[in-house]
Amino acid sequence: MVVPEDSESLFNAFATAAFFKFVVFSIFEMRYLLAIWKASRPLSNGEGWEAMRRELSVLYSRFYGILLGGILLMYEFLNHLRLILLLVYSFWIPQIITNVVRDSRKPLHPHYILGITVTRLAIPLYIFGCPNNFLRIEPDHSWCVCLAIFVGLQAAILLLQHYFGSMWFIPRQFLPEKYCYYRRFTQDTNHSTDCVICMTAIDLSPRSNDCMACECVTPCDHFFHSGCLQRWMDIKMECPTCRRPLPPA
Repeated sequence: MVVPEDSESLFNAFATAAFFKFVVFSIFEMRYLLAIWKASRPLSNGEGWEAMRRELSVLYSRFYGILLGGILLMYEFLNHLRLILLLVYSFWIPQIITNVVRDSRKPLHPHYILGITVTRLAIPLYIFGCPNNFLRIEPDHSWCVCLAIFVGLQAAILLLQHYFGSMWFIPRQFLPEKYCYYRRFTQDTNHSTDCVICMTAIDLSPRSNDCMACECVTPCDHFFHSGCLQRWMDIKMECPTCRRPLPPA
């Protein structure tokens, strides 16, 4: 079989791009993944290097195990490649579930969601939608439409979670009870009248029943301005004073 010259050059270009993508992922994106992993486990950073090294080994083992297993799975079930690709392109579903479990506050920027969705769809839509693709695969436009709708639906749910909250689609009667950061506290409670985030005084005005009210109070009885604490919780869910985990707002 004679391979056309333009197809061979296009294949070489894609192979080169795939190689550099793997290099970039191995060097930079894995470091980014480790930074996210460390940020999600603030309490484990003080357990020592030995414990952290064990957890990192487990993380790397899972990653490369899933990578090699996925390659073998695609090779063994090559006749069901479209079904496997649908499973692979469910990459937003774990993020949606994580947002619900952790009640995350705007975890991903809308531009990032749209950008990743569009760029990830480019290759399969080219291979299964272009009649002159270099793999010589017969076009399947109906499958391309299903894939675009499937991934677009995931992106739409993430965008709605960004604007309306991570649990917007869960009925109110099934939602767990949330901690109130605007609760009252008695005058006998030990507290500081300065916000440690902005280092300015907090206006604690007396209320009825020998109680006082402030803008925000954490479960560990530390006080902050409402805007300061909200911006802090957008970055990390831990108390700025004692570093204890904070419940979702």
